[in-house]
Amino acid sequence: MAGRSNQPDPLTHAYRKDLADIALAGRVIASHYAEPAPRHVISASELRIAASEGSEVIGTLQPGEPFDLLDDSLGWAWGYAGDARRVGYVRSATLTA
Repeated sequence: MAGRSNQPDPLTHAYRKDLADIALAGRVIASHYAEPAPRHVISASELRIAASEGSEVIGTLQPGEPFDLLDDSLGWAWGYAGDARRVGYVRSATLTA
């Protein structure tokens, strides 16, 4: 990729330096790309901006809401949350396939 970069909105487009949604290949540079895996929320959970209990809460997910998983490590799942597809982290234990 060359030229000036116009990054997509990180609130609704999942990308980090190490990982990005495969749909963003060619738009963002990441070490790896992943296909989102559909999951569902099984218990009310807070959507956070980072993988930490102390990080800012950006939403609350209710049982049955969709979560498109891109990464699951150290007890935190990262991906698209709810029908609005807001990007963030939730506790892995609150999701089911």
